[in-house]
Amino acid sequence: MIQEFQLRVRPEIAANEQRLKEYLVQEKGLNAREITATRILKRSIDARQRTIFVNLSIRVYLNEIPQEDEYQRTHYKNVEGKPSVIVVGAGPGGLFAALRLIELGLRPIIVERGKDVRERKKDLAQIGRQQTVNPESNYSFGEGGAGAYSDGKLYTRSKKRGNVDKILNVFCQHGASPSILVDAHPHIGTDKLPRVIENMRNTILECGGEVHFETRMDALIIEDDQIQGIETNTGQTFLGPVILATGHSARDVYRWLANNHVEIEAKGIAVGVRLEHPSALIDQIQYHSKNGRGKYLPAAEYSFVTQVEERGVYSFCMCPGGFIVPAASGPEQVVVNGMSPSNRGSRWSNSGMVVEVLPEDLWSGDMKMGSEKLAIQPDSAVNSHPSTLDSQLHMMYFQEALEFACWQQGNMRQTAPAQRMFDFTSKKLSYDLPESSYAPGLISSPLHFWMPSFLTERLSKGFQQFGRYSHGFLTNEAVMIGVETRTSAPVRIIRDRETLQHVRVKGLFPCGEGAGYAGGIVSAGMDGERCAEAMANYFNR
Repeated sequence: MIQEFQLRVRPEIAANEQRLKEYLVQEKGLNAREITATRILKRSIDARQRTIFVNLSIRVYLNEIPQEDEYQRTHYKNVEGKPSVIVVGAGPGGLFAALRLIELGLRPIIVERGKDVRERKKDLAQIGRQQTVNPESNYSFGEGGAGAYSDGKLYTRSKKRGNVDKILNVFCQHGASPSILVDAHPHIGTDKLPRVIENMRNTILECGGEVHFETRMDALIIEDDQIQGIETNTGQTFLGPVILATGHSARDVYRWLANNHVEIEAKGIAVGVRLEHPSALIDQIQYHSKNGRGKYLPAAEYSFVTQVEERGVYSFCMCPGGFIVPAASGPEQVVVNGMSPSNRGSRWSNSGMVVEVLPEDLWSGDMKMGSEKLAIQPDSAVNSHPSTLDSQLHMMYFQEALEFACWQQGNMRQTAPAQRMFDFTSKKLSYDLPESSYAPGLISSPLHFWMPSFLTERLSKGFQQFGRYSHGFLTNEAVMIGVETRTSAPVRIIRDRETLQHVRVKGLFPCGEGAGYAGGIVSAGMDGERCAEAMANYFNR
């Protein structure tokens, strides 16, 4: 017999299978000798009050052994000789598109500008050691996309866009822990996700697909408003319809689309900083205890959101027990992001702290990008656009200008400008900085002075509100590190709502975060599957 229960228990009970069985016997009247197995279906932590509880959905097997697998497997067929589809980009959008194409009997040919997920790691190490960024292999470009080495969190609110459980089960089938099916905020971890990505690639190859690394798409081949294929930097031409899943940092792709009259539009983004606290302090605040997390609780998470002057100010991509990483994708940029290993065991916890910015917030009358402090000079390295800012790309230009200014503040290296949190709200220079997880190093800088005022003033007011919500959060033990600009794509590639094809170019399917239709690993994966299904309909028609 199988029974399911909803439990609310203390952390020490939830963490120990034997104690959990004893609880079931005492509170639910079960016979201990009849319990042959238990399986936790869902798990979440309730830390709203001083007494912490863990909410569990649990399945109990009485006098029988579990027969079902912990996850559902997907069957992938051999697609050798089947019609080919070009998938540009091997991030989550591209990988899940390719896997779904195989399910549907189509043959994916993946073209990825960066290196495979293991070789890519060597280039990431060079950013910290030698302060150099490989523009084709970095935290944004390469197999696995931006999520491969920036945390691997799988939480999404986009549950209406596709089958979240399907995405998580595919991850489990390729080596992720089944715990991601259980936890309210599932997380694979940057140390374990690369192996999962390799396994996904191997599935694609074993089924007859192709994967081409260090092969950058330089142009789409379009004839009579119909996609014919792509041209690449290697001289190879790949023919067929295209799923375009290039990620949110492929600015050369956005420029090509704008210059070749492929319809795109500017979209809102969120911009700010990485905020880093000692993880012990966040544990104390969130778990309402001077002893912190204790033995049975994980590193604490937080989530803050408010409105300041009609724009959202919020935490983004919170990384408990994690690190801040240099996420630039080219020269003369400083960009930061966050990640956590699977054990979330570092001495720091960080989060993006960002302000909503809409296209109408920026003005271009004298090329000041909506700020008196971010002027782009005509000969600037980031000024690769015409003097009259093109409305399609002006959010991207704003990102570039802010990243360039940050690089200048960081002594034209990957050293990041930083300021203590309370000093920022008080508009004071930080004369020293706390120890940080950011490997290339920090330099004290008055972020409140040189960053655009419409960002800094809203951030400051948001921090003060968060400090009132959560006593101890607004502190000089925390450090702000600039800048966080890659929260989402600054451009949306316009596609038909029903067919998912580009509104004009037939056979072109803009996909995932880079196309402006997703925001994270799971939502990008779901959009990849949707684009693959739309591609199958395209072939059927």
